[in-house]
Amino acid sequence: MKHPANLLAVLGLVSVLGIGCQTYNQKTKDVTQLWRQGNVQEAAAQFSAKAQKEKNGKDTVIWRLEQAEALRAGGQWQESNTAFDAAEEKINRHDERAKVSISQEAGALLSNQANLPYEGRDYDKVMLNAYKALNFLQLGEPDKARVELIRAYQRQQDAVENNKRRIEKTEEAANNLKNSKERGADQAKDMADKAKAHPKFNQQVGSAYSHLDSLKAYADYVNPFVVYLDALFFMTASVGGSDLERARKSFERVLGFTGETNKFIKQDLETIDQVLQGAALPPTTYVIFETGTAPIRDQIRIDIPLFFIGKGDVPYVGAAFPRLKFQDGHLPCLSVSANGTTETTVLLSSMDSVVGQSFKNELPTIITKTLLSTVTKAAAAYGINKAASDQDKVAGLVSKILTGLYQAAVNIADTRTWTTLPKEFQFCRIPTPANHRVEISGPGGESKTEVMVEDGAVNLIYVKSTSATSPLMVSQLKLKPSSAATVSTSTAIEGRSPAIATKAPVESAAVPPAQPADTQR
Repeated sequence: MKHPANLLAVLGLVSVLGIGCQTYNQKTKDVTQLWRQGNVQEAAAQFSAKAQKEKNGKDTVIWRLEQAEALRAGGQWQESNTAFDAAEEKINRHDERAKVSISQEAGALLSNQANLPYEGRDYDKVMLNAYKALNFLQLGEPDKARVELIRAYQRQQDAVENNKRRIEKTEEAANNLKNSKERGADQAKDMADKAKAHPKFNQQVGSAYSHLDSLKAYADYVNPFVVYLDALFFMTASVGGSDLERARKSFERVLGFTGETNKFIKQDLETIDQVLQGAALPPTTYVIFETGTAPIRDQIRIDIPLFFIGKGDVPYVGAAFPRLKFQDGHLPCLSVSANGTTETTVLLSSMDSVVGQSFKNELPTIITKTLLSTVTKAAAAYGINKAASDQDKVAGLVSKILTGLYQAAVNIADTRTWTTLPKEFQFCRIPTPANHRVEISGPGGESKTEVMVEDGAVNLIYVKSTSATSPLMVSQLKLKPSSAATVSTSTAIEGRSPAIATKAPVESAAVPPAQPADTQR
């Protein structure tokens, strides 16, 4: 090493700057607390401020997704779609590139994966288009909702191939690193492979991620909620036989996910069969319930064996790995009453399972990247420290301190994840009551609210709860208007925010619908 003093100065500067590194959890702690308390307006304001500040940064996509969902929860449908559009524009730009810059990937191996741009996970993209569809339905624009649901379907179809490409990119970056002339980097791939095969490392990994094995398994990257929304839309907004056939296939798929005993899906299948035979849609009110919050990503320490130091005992270095942390404290279900009959919402889609399955698919890549990153940095630090120590003992001591500070500063896991998604989607269906009144409450009768629905129509009541103690946020729309031919959205505050559960009925405002164009799957 020709200029150890210069190198140490650079390391010192990087270390000082790196001490301020924070995980995504740390950055969002305060606003996440607001969100779980049900203070969606303040959460939306803070997410919006952060999204605007980071609009050209590496975390643009994740901040826009958080912003869009918080705005949506507050009933700001148009503003929500504007934020979703900003996220989607960035996502599409990433997707359109032939491949991720390998030099960028290799550079991240020398720091951490949180330094790469957040491109959006596949379930993010699916939910983005599904939420945009719901926003357009609230705005009375079913033709645009149709486009978004088709995109959501295609996102699910593309996800498996996307995961395959991610694995290939990681391997390519690792091979480029292996061929690097940088001291310590050329052996990183071999050392990472040895570490991956080490029994102690595998034992730690198995213990850290065993909680994922108990999750319900859906087909890869399929979200049953989005499939059900697809079915409802193409049944109620049908403009031809192909739409109805699409709806039936989607209902059949959901039945496969939720179980053959699900009476609500069986009723839907009976209804679609009757409609296919020429019958009119019976007046029905659907309730979709978003409850709780999706898993967050925390970080844990796993020790990695270092095989490049001596031939004696193998030393270890700690590395930060992301780990899913499931969130409890959600409202377990809703009671829905009308005409003297009460139904209880049942599970439609577990976002714990959707996110968990995606994480399991991503885990081999996460492990490879983290091993390469940790071993490469450790090898580089070892080389720098040895060269400094050979020249001067004091320089060697200073070198060890600075390289240790640097590694501590950059040794953080990528914990970015869409935190405002729900834990579960639940649902039920009831005949639309002639007296227009539907009563919704928590399982013990708490947060009771009365929603006025339109007689003779197919209605959708949408309910959101971020925790067991937060208020219910209730809105509604028409999936199939009655003879009045209107599409309405439930409002509470100047036509913008959904109703917070009280004993007062929810008011409705009507706007004319647009006519969808015919589309086949």
